Amino acid sequence: MKIRVQVFIESETGNADTVENIVCLERGDLQPENLGLTLAEAKSILAGVQKSMVERQTEEYLDQEAFCPLCGKRRLHKGHHTLTYCSLFGKLRLRSVRLYHCDCHPQPTKTFSPLAHLLPEHTAPELLYLESKFAALMSYGLSVKLLREVLPIGKTLNAATIRNRTQAVAQRIDAELGDEQLFFIDGCEWDWEDLPRPDMPLTVGLDGGYVHSCAQRSRKHGWFEVIAGKSVTDDGASKRFAFVNNYDEKPKRRVFEVLRSQGMQMNQQVTFLSDGADTVRDLQLYLNPNAEHILDWFHITMRITVMRQMAKGLGPPGSELRETVLKELERVKWFLWNGNAFMAIETVSWLPDEIFVEDPTEKHKKLVRKLEEFETYIRNNAALIPNYAERYRYGESISTAFAESTINQVVSKRMVKKQQMRWSQKGAHLLLQVRTRVLNGELRDAFQNWYPSFDHDGEELPLAA
Repeated sequence: MKIRVQVFIESETGNADTVENIVCLERGDLQPENLGLTLAEAKSILAGVQKSMVERQTEEYLDQEAFCPLCGKRRLHKGHHTLTYCSLFGKLRLRSVRLYHCDCHPQPTKTFSPLAHLLPEHTAPELLYLESKFAALMSYGLSVKLLREVLPIGKTLNAATIRNRTQAVAQRIDAELGDEQLFFIDGCEWDWEDLPRPDMPLTVGLDGGYVHSCAQRSRKHGWFEVIAGKSVTDDGASKRFAFVNNYDEKPKRRVFEVLRSQGMQMNQQVTFLSDGADTVRDLQLYLNPNAEHILDWFHITMRITVMRQMAKGLGPPGSELRETVLKELERVKWFLWNGNAFMAIETVSWLPDEIFVEDPTEKHKKLVRKLEEFETYIRNNAALIPNYAERYRYGESISTAFAESTINQVVSKRMVKKQQMRWSQKGAHLLLQVRTRVLNGELRDAFQNWYPSFDHDGEELPLAA
């Protein structure tokens, strides 16, 4: 059995209709493996259909551009060159003519190339979209293998090309952000009273993670910090954001735009939860006049748990020093749980004197250092310590566990755990912008804003009879 695939091209501009042969398929006796199209045959058909379609599209477009739109005079032809255009179904080499501008109106140049002007990026938007989407979810190399496996995209596509195109998309996204500001609180209290009734409070969790640096000068400088966070509405809808600390020039603007996209108003309450580090504590300031800033309970209890484990090494069970330190650490935890930072600091401050003995071991010294660090940590963040017990009873947030999972989802899975690589700060930051858009379901919206006719997820077209 032979099946011939043809394309019928019907012209609406007066050109003759044509029929072009695409491929001839042969089949013997029916077997499971030859029922329908194979992947290789489908690729060949798609590439052939596109070639015929593009040739007619460019031909009709150049026929239109051959005449001046103002006076109707035919433009003089200077020459032509080959324009390379990458699409989902292969690399196209298009004949691009160069024309002289008409003398009826002044132009900055004498000649121009209509096709080059129409296709400045030389890459199809849908291909850019898929490359960026896959690169945000898996390594650049795996993205290449996937696209080559399912599309007639050719062997010229490589990891470096996908990386460069993904970074270009991220730079375009970043360029749309407004200017960075220290204060984002707009208006005054009288203006806020006239605003519509706000939605329920927004909860924002901020946390930091670390990524391997490709510019490693020493063991200490082998990592750089990434800040990631998640903003959650009362109905559970969430959005993520991330950036490389000390590289991003618009961190506050980035967080503010995420909150504003979720409908934040100046009269709406926003709760920020963080681990108390300077990098995230300063980031959340001056974004909303009704914001409350809370030290994450998880990071407090985690530090106390570590010190309790260290205290168990001070002596055998039942020893006076061991039991005293364990008891006092439990009191510190109770004070902090009930929002009494003053008594917690007082208790922690005298514990090192209790631990130091005449001949302290290394375990004693390590625990003392931990206690001193914890005292400094609580002192610096005392203003951010609420009554956790009361908030817990009323069902309010006290922990950034959801932000911890965001670090794992946004950063670790792509850059640290499953796909361990070394990154430049620029490369990591740009990839994070695309990855967060993909996780938030916003990348397609960005492409539709850039390309109004872009419809990657459009409805399936009906087949002709």
